Amino acid sequence: MTKERIASIKSSSIGLLLTIILSFLLGIYLPDDVSQFGLFSLVPAFYLITYIFITKRILEALTFASLMCFAMADKGSFFSAFNDGLVSVMLDEDMAWLIIVCGLMGSIIALIEKAGGSFAFGSFVSKHAKTRKGTLVWTWLLGVVVFIDDYLSSLTVGSCMTKGTDRNKVSRELLSFIVDSTAAPICVLVPLSTWSVFVSRLIYINGLSSEEDSLAYFISTIPFNFYSWAAALLVLFVVLGWFPLIGKMKKAEGRALSGGPLAPAGSEKIDIHSSGEASVPEDSSMLNFALPMICLVVSTILSDMDMQKGVLITLGFMFLLYVFQGLMSAEEFADTCVEGMKSMLLPLLLMVLAFLFSYAADRINFTMCVINTVVPLMKNTPQLMPLLVFLVLGMTEFITGTNWGMYIIALPIVIPLSQAVGGNTLLAVSAVLSAGVLGSHICFYSDATILSSSACGCNNFEHAASQMPYGLIEAGIASVGFLVAGFVVG
Repeated sequence: MTKERIASIKSSSIGLLLTIILSFLLGIYLPDDVSQFGLFSLVPAFYLITYIFITKRILEALTFASLMCFAMADKGSFFSAFNDGLVSVMLDEDMAWLIIVCGLMGSIIALIEKAGGSFAFGSFVSKHAKTRKGTLVWTWLLGVVVFIDDYLSSLTVGSCMTKGTDRNKVSRELLSFIVDSTAAPICVLVPLSTWSVFVSRLIYINGLSSEEDSLAYFISTIPFNFYSWAAALLVLFVVLGWFPLIGKMKKAEGRALSGGPLAPAGSEKIDIHSSGEASVPEDSSMLNFALPMICLVVSTILSDMDMQKGVLITLGFMFLLYVFQGLMSAEEFADTCVEGMKSMLLPLLLMVLAFLFSYAADRINFTMCVINTVVPLMKNTPQLMPLLVFLVLGMTEFITGTNWGMYIIALPIVIPLSQAVGGNTLLAVSAVLSAGVLGSHICFYSDATILSSSACGCNNFEHAASQMPYGLIEAGIASVGFLVAGFVVG
């Protein structure tokens, strides 16, 4: 047994032992009523983040932190609660949608690669972007253009640009940073995206506008979505060399440029392309990339922004396109679909555990505890409300890793609170939207981090760690924006 294996077993055993001890102590001394936990609701969150930073093992951290939450809420019956929680998460409509869409997106990517579409697109980019900087700019532009959905953007841009950036010795950390920063941050700034549809619906449900005017209200938040603007623009400045490489990103680029490995250690576990190089047809055409992408975007729009329908329609279109060209048989098409779905298993497992932790944290009122702690500050100084909303919800989102889930919880609280204290409701809603993007952008196990890492073939811990300094700078810029806007606009 290797030293690394022994060290891994030791760290896992120590982590499990600490989980048991902390859970036992908390279970004994905490009251049965979770509403009386107070600041003890924060313990699992701090344990989770500390464990991740020390061990870099995210699967274990999410599992142990979830168990701790259930032990606090359900005492001796924590294991049954853990089991029921896992079943509840798996049966949730959002999780079913996530598994179907992400699994089939893995199939679409695998099919495009087998048909030579990715190779043809890479050749096209290499002809038009002959320099390293040019390739990075193309990556940024493609991320901006594929604005219909953040999942689609991450998986498409990462998968298509990996070969081109590899040729130019771009570290996978930098590629992941560009892909991640042009996914959700762009989608929430565009009126024609799955994000705009979702948020508009929440705006209507929470009584801020009529159903007909809800999209217009969403559009009015765009200028004040300071974090998303900062994220989308700062990464461009890094690409153009106008902003320096810092921290782990600088080390990663130095490693890649000096001839070292392009991807950090452990990346093969999450890389959706790690199964090997697909054979490329001699007459590979850009149309085998472009037509499926166009079909996916158009069918999603025509299906009322339902990406699941868009993915299913696109797979049917690809069957006709590829099989009738003779690029693959019907059996090969089906086999490739299955292989593509297999490549998404680890990313999906990470997201299931992230959703489980979010579910478990809700059992001990984690988010409500954080919000209630700062509500008095909002009442006393309504001008500070946008800033406080952004910072507090950004922190909770960083810990729970679910942006849309946080929106559902936070908007019904923030909107009436803003109206009650005389704050600017538009700024408050914009702050909630920015907080969701901030938290998922720098969280180690959010869907944004996981899918960007998978598509780019980068260890998700290293992606999040190398991106975090930029995320914090962007958060600082956004904080200044919300502070000034709170006094000037509010």
